[in-house]
Amino acid sequence: MSTFVKIKGIAAVTLGAASFGILSTFVKKAYKQDFTLAEVTGTQVLLGAAFLWLAFFLTNKKTLTKKKYTHPFWLIMLCGMSTGAVSILYYRCVELVPASIAIVLLMQYIWIGALLEWLLFKSPPSKVQVIGSIFVIFGTLLSTGIIERGTETISTTGILYGLSAATSFSLFIILNGRVGNDYPVLKKSALMITGASILVMLVLTPVSLLSLGTWESILPYALVLSLFGTVIPPVLFAYGMPKTGYSLGSILSSVELPVAVMMSYFVLHEHVSPLQWSGVIFILIVIILINTYKRK
Repeated sequence: MSTFVKIKGIAAVTLGAASFGILSTFVKKAYKQDFTLAEVTGTQVLLGAAFLWLAFFLTNKKTLTKKKYTHPFWLIMLCGMSTGAVSILYYRCVELVPASIAIVLLMQYIWIGALLEWLLFKSPPSKVQVIGSIFVIFGTLLSTGIIERGTETISTTGILYGLSAATSFSLFIILNGRVGNDYPVLKKSALMITGASILVMLVLTPVSLLSLGTWESILPYALVLSLFGTVIPPVLFAYGMPKTGYSLGSILSSVELPVAVMMSYFVLHEHVSPLQWSGVIFILIVIILINTYKRK
């Protein structure tokens, strides 16, 4: 593989992760315009599914013949419900705590995922993962400002939603790596987001989306959230990950954290103290060290 090809892969993965990082800021801005959780989440998954299916059909005109896959399509949709749960729980967390704290809570998937792998597949975490997880938790205490201000300034309910979102995200990563890997990327992504849409419709029942007026007013936010949350990242990751390798890709994916914190600081003007910035940097260093060790 040429250096230029690898650089393109690095750029793709970095941009994909950065796309995820901007979501919480635009969710906050949508809430300030009095849009509800159901409207924000519902428009994102519905538009995202529409974009992905359209992209799949446009790029697979000659290959729409039936093909036998390892897993049935409904199982992919069922697994996709985990990403719907991430949206519901994470965006609810963003309602209750600052966006800079919400993203730190979501990053707890690093140690929660290792715990789930152990519980579900009897695959115990390595010493490096255990030590890294402890450091991530310590970095979280710095990043959320709990050490400075205590818990009275942070919604306990928001923290629980954030950790639940991290658990759902861990489950999504585990399932995504094990199910439907022989599907075309766009088809698998479209099926997963379709499953996410079904879960969102059942749980949040966004009946206001039946009104054309609601769509007209929320469309700018819906386009940003669907494109940068459900369309662009999967395509960029699918292109870039094979060129970077999983370990380097995981390190690059952590750019989501500083992007989200910087967006909340510069765009939403949320207060982020020097100690919180140090916690963010600390978590990034731990992620890099864990994945560098894995690669070696």
